[in-house]
Amino acid sequence: MKEESVMFAMGCFWGPELLFSKLKGVVKTRVGFAGGKESYKKLPYTKVCLGNTGHAEVVKIWFDSEKISYEKLLNVFWKNHDPTQGNRQGPDSGNQYRSMIFYFDETQKNLAEKSKENLQFKLNKKITTEIVKASKFYEAEEYHQKYLEKNGQTSCHI
Repeated sequence: MKEESVMFAMGCFWGPELLFSKLKGVVKTRVGFAGGKESYKKLPYTKVCLGNTGHAEVVKIWFDSEKISYEKLLNVFWKNHDPTQGNRQGPDSGNQYRSMIFYFDETQKNLAEKSKENLQFKLNKKITTEIVKASKFYEAEEYHQKYLEKNGQTSCHI
């Protein structure tokens, strides 16, 4: 097994966590926050919801790259949210709901940028997705982990 990680922000993190956790080759998912300018010892959901931390809701994905490729995960990312909405996704608005790809190495960065360019070529609206180096991941409270699964729901805006 060759384990790698990726983090995506694509609106409310509950739906993406459920979506990615069902893919063959995904080893583990956790939801949390990343992408802000300030560092915190602990970052509660209530603070992120105020919209002034700069952190986005993200799903961190650990995957076996021998079973699922990073490119496949990027395709799932692009197909399951609207990357042109800026600081919102569906009914949720605020910078914590923006679209982001966090890369862990230069290969991931290059593949993410190329996939964004390819999609932009097909769209008539500007993609607002940020592609940034992976920053500190603040794991969300336990009640957010596997939220849809624990509550018998199948979707959350995706």
